[in-house]
Amino acid sequence: MKISEIFYSIQGEGVEIGLPTVFVRLFACDLRCEWCDSMYAVEGRDFREQSIEDVRSIIGKFKCKRVCITGGEPLLHGTELEELANDLVRNEYKILLETSGHKDPPPIFWTDNCIISMDCKCPSSKMEDRMDFKLYEKLRKKDQLKFVIDDEVDYEYAKSILKGYNIEASIIFQPVHGTNLKWLTEMVIEDKLEDIRILPQLHKVIWGDKRGV
Repeated sequence: MKISEIFYSIQGEGVEIGLPTVFVRLFACDLRCEWCDSMYAVEGRDFREQSIEDVRSIIGKFKCKRVCITGGEPLLHGTELEELANDLVRNEYKILLETSGHKDPPPIFWTDNCIISMDCKCPSSKMEDRMDFKLYEKLRKKDQLKFVIDDEVDYEYAKSILKGYNIEASIIFQPVHGTNLKWLTEMVIEDKLEDIRILPQLHKVIWGDKRGV
């Protein structure tokens, strides 16, 4: 597997925000979001080839049963990703898969031990045309759909998606790092969007925009 980094920190985003978690960041992505904050896991040669056994061994050293598989785009890793996920589930790990909304996660990620955190790319990403909107209606109540929002165009776009599809998952509005959280909060309150969670990237609030946290 092409591994960008493996580290132990707290979950900085979404429904599990604040929980201690082991992160496995896989290298490579087939999207190029305008505001991507992990380009080191997308382009270049900043990765190492590791066997599934090695990855599993590193995860085990942290003595934490919560694992976030992220990227890049993890689903590009195909059967290797499935093998790793199946191994983790067999060993009673809880998995959170972070993925963009353009690929259907394999069956292992729809099981009880897994949560799917799926993105809906808004216009500021320049990747909105790559999304598979049907996947959003497949998400379960315990899963989450995340909109990274940079401006009012993104905000109105997110509202239109929520209106146009029957989505059971938790909805996260996350401002692009460095943008003002206040205006987004006030817009949600003004529009009475009662089922929306507005969350920052907590790890960046604590440590700043850096790797390995």
